[in-house]
Amino acid sequence: MTSSIFGEVIRVRKFSNGDIEIDFHHEEQITEYRYSADPGRLGNFPKNLAETLVSTLDTNICIEIFFQDDGIPSHVELEQCEDDEDDEDDEDDEDDEDDEDDEDDEE
Repeated sequence: MTSSIFGEVIRVRKFSNGDIEIDFHHEEQITEYRYSADPGRLGNFPKNLAETLVSTLDTNICIEIFFQDDGIPSHVELEQCEDDEDDEDDEDDEDDEDDEDDEDDEE
């Protein structure tokens, strides 16, 4: 049975030796994933999937990571995140328009 987690990349560290560390925010926690070209180092993420995750940093893209039974990532799915801040901004804009209408009425 495969499992998955849904979240977004919040920090990336790329090293001169080719290693990549990724902080992934999901379910109110942060998990660090790592790719390493050195077989002596523990790398828990395939390079092509790690590079895909890196490309989503500072975007409005959410990721679902799917894992095989042995815990190794098998694939990822990307999708647009719902942006709560945009909804709040829209509400603020409406409030500003109402305030301007009130000022016009006073004149």
